[in-house]
Parts: sequence; C-alpha cells; structure tokens
Amino acid sequence: MSLILSLFFLSLLAGATSLPAVGVTYTRDPSPSSAHLPSPEIVATFVKDLKISSVRLPESDPQVIRAFSYSNVSLLLSIPNAIVPAMAENRSNAVQWLYRHVLPFYPRARITTISVGNDVLGASADLSDFLLPAIKNLHAALGDLGIKKVSVSTTFSFINIMTSSFPPSSAEFQEPAAGLIIKPLLKFLEDTNSSFLINLYPYNIYRLNSDIPIGFALFQEHPFNFRDDLTTGVRYRNLFDMMVDSVITALAVAGHENIPVTVTETGWPSAGEVTDVDASKVYAEMYLKGLVRHLKSGIGTPLRRDGVAEAYVYELIDQEEKKGMDSNSKRRWGILYSNMTRKYDIDFSDSVRVFEGRGLIGMVVSCLSLVSVALFLQ
Repeated sequence: MSLILSLFFLSLLAGATSLPAVGVTYTRDPSPSSAHLPSPEIVATFVKDLKISSVRLPESDPQVIRAFSYSNVSLLLSIPNAIVPAMAENRSNAVQWLYRHVLPFYPRARITTISVGNDVLGASADLSDFLLPAIKNLHAALGDLGIKKVSVSTTFSFINIMTSSFPPSSAEFQEPAAGLIIKPLLKFLEDTNSSFLINLYPYNIYRLNSDIPIGFALFQEHPFNFRDDLTTGVRYRNLFDMMVDSVITALAVAGHENIPVTVTETGWPSAGEVTDVDASKVYAEMYLKGLVRHLKSGIGTPLRRDGVAEAYVYELIDQEEKKGMDSNSKRRWGILYSNMTRKYDIDFSDSVRVFEGRGLIGMVVSCLSLVSVALFLQ
C-alpha cells in the first residue's frame, strides 16, 4: 500500500475529531527595567478572560507557573538549551530541574508537556548529541517521581529541519539530523505517546518565496487562491496546511505517520524593521483570525483529518523595544500591546465549531484527489 494511500485511509478513519487547542506563548521579562510590566498573576487573569486554554512558557519561570495554579489552563514548559548537556549527562540534574519547576506546582498547575530545548539544532550543532539522552533522562526522572501524565519532547524549527515546504509530497527531514536525531526521537515519541513539536511560521516561508501570494499565506478565501501538489493532486488553500502536511509527510517517510503534531509557535508580526514590508497590523489580524477560524472548523489538513493537536500563537504580549535588540526582536508579534490592551478582537474559546465555506466540498475534493493518486501509485 502506498504512502499516500495510507495517509488517505488514516484521514478517513479519523471520523469525528476534537478541535485543536489554540494557545499562546508567554515570556516574562525578569529584568529590573521591566518591573512596571504586569505581574504573572495579572497575566494569568487576562489569559482566562480571553478564554485561552493553553499557554506555552519558553522560560518556565516558577513564578509564572505558580500564577496559573487552579486556572485549568494547560501549560507547555520548556527547558533552556543551555542546560540540555547537563541534563543529558546526569539524571539527577533532570530531577533537580523538576524539583524547582514542576513538583511545587503539579498538579495544581496543569502541566501537560515539557520540551527539552527549543530549536536546538538551529541554535548549536554542538548540542545535538545531548538532545535524546536529556529527553530520556527527564522522562525517567518524571517516572521516578511518580508523574505519569506529563509528556516529554523537544521543539524543532520548520525552516531548520525540513528539506522543502512545497510540494508537501516531496518533504523529508534534513540529513544528517534525520538519521542521527529525529528518527530515534520519533521512536521515543511513539513509545511514550508524545507529540512532535515544531515552530511553524508561514510568514518566514512567504518572505523567502516571492511567488507565494499574500492571500495564500493569510488564509484568504478567493476562488483562485490555491496551490496544487502536482505529484499527489492535492489542492492547498493556505500555506499553513501546506507546511503542516510537509511535516506529516516527513513523519510518514520516517515510518511514524501517527505521531500527533503540535505547532509550538506561529504568528504574523504587526510591525517590524523597514524591510519588513508585510509586517502590519492588518495582515497580522487577517492571519490570526484566519488561523483560529481554520483550526475551529475541524477540517484538519488534506493529509490528516485531525490536523494539528495544538497550536500556540506567538506571542501573548508585545516585547518592549530595548537598545541592542536584533531585527527579529524588534518585530511585534503580540496579540496584546505591552500595556495589556487588546490589539485584535479574536475569539479563542474552544466551545464553538466554526465551519469554513469550503468545508464539505473541500473535503470531498481532497478525498477524491487522494483516491485517484493512490490508485495511480499502486
């Protein structure tokens, strides 16, 4: 049975699905110059008022974790890249980290996932050998402490591990990382029922490819706003789905097509450098509203009926500009301004299913395309 046929039948058998959780990333600035910013307790209240059900904490600040106790907001914690080697070398270092960041708060704080590092492969090639041992040590340490319901993974960056974004049918993980790191990790994720975590920015792919229409990147529904994967015959209506299906194809090529995918960062800047001509509040609002609407529709992607398990918008609050900031830091990604006022009117509540105009017809067309391709490839 061909790879595409397998993905097609998995999509059909999924049946009714739960909607992906749509969360946000929040990073607290601990520097003295940021003392005037809202406290973690105020931020936690804002998150609940916005009906956001999931928060990703790249810094895993204990004060922030404590602030979300009894909130029923699920937390995705991250371990800094700098301590990955120490955690790989000795399980006691993993236990020590858990004693500071998890045990004082769990289960009052609903910690669901811990990411060991963030874009480790892109940050430093020297860290790659430590990644899987650190993950296994942390997982074992959780077991030693009797914590069975917190999954462990690591976060990759789409642009640093994928061979291409189009067509999705040709996507694979880049070598040598695929063979040395990603495939052994996928075996671990499958064995522990954990998710594949990835930072996925259509904004970055759009900036690198001048032939991608802006509407395709912003979830705009126009009659001719699509791209066809000529190998499979699958039609894509937005860049987000195309990138997700590239990841799903790469997982299938690696022999692990059933692993859930969580998008740990995605977003569109509302402002930036002079060269960021498409960083605007109008485009950012179009992207975020389109993303949330698409995820709430429950139609998934052409190759996976479930779509992504979770998606985290980067980020909750605009960072304040400081001297010495690089160009990426000067971009404004927040859904709130730094004074905590709302930048956009977006409904993050997960209680309502939104049906996109192309829902049923789009699904039928995608299914027919996949069937014809599968028969062709047999």
